[in-house]
Amino acid sequence: MKLLVLEDDAELSSYLEHGLRELGHNVAVTGDGFDALYRILDETFDVAILDRMVSGLDGLSVLRRARRDGCQTPALMLTALAGIEDRVEALEAGADDYLVKPFAFSELAARLNALARRAAPVASQQVLTAGDIEMSLLRRTVKRGGRAVELQPREFSILEHLMRNADRIVTRTLLLEKVWDFGFDPQTNIVETHMSRLRSKLNEGFSVNAIRTIRGSGYILNCDAD
Repeated sequence: MKLLVLEDDAELSSYLEHGLRELGHNVAVTGDGFDALYRILDETFDVAILDRMVSGLDGLSVLRRARRDGCQTPALMLTALAGIEDRVEALEAGADDYLVKPFAFSELAARLNALARRAAPVASQQVLTAGDIEMSLLRRTVKRGGRAVELQPREFSILEHLMRNADRIVTRTLLLEKVWDFGFDPQTNIVETHMSRLRSKLNEGFSVNAIRTIRGSGYILNCDAD
């Protein structure tokens, strides 16, 4: 599995990184909450292990912001806070599991495996297809013509809305509301910029444009692109 670990205790983070790598996992470790948020939104991880009480942006805040931005990466909170209220708060913020320090490494490994098993069958059910494009909503992966397409979180969200409305025009206003949570038009080219990047990635190696612009209206997925 590819794992993200947010832990600012140098000794514990080294212990986690070493132990998880020994199990064969690909591990990215950071002690900075802002860096963890950037990475969880910018990269694809199978599970995020978040220390709740890091300095700066804490693990719970990282999780809340990530969920708000549409990140569905399974998250395990790692914390010394053992109260019922603490557990409830973390779970309501979007945590999938909760492990209290001190902990046995074997239990952590077992919980990670359980999260991976739990995610696998759901991923097969949460797949969108349109033409030659296939999207796994849980794994946050996209393929066109069987080839993987690496997308940033915003690009993924734009494509998701296009695929859910494959036979309808998706307006700029709708994308601003659904992808950026804007209740108004900020009069920027933010949609156009992200759409251009999305097109570039989807169309690389293909002769047919996957997304059509309907002048004055919006965008529509070209389901005949295959």
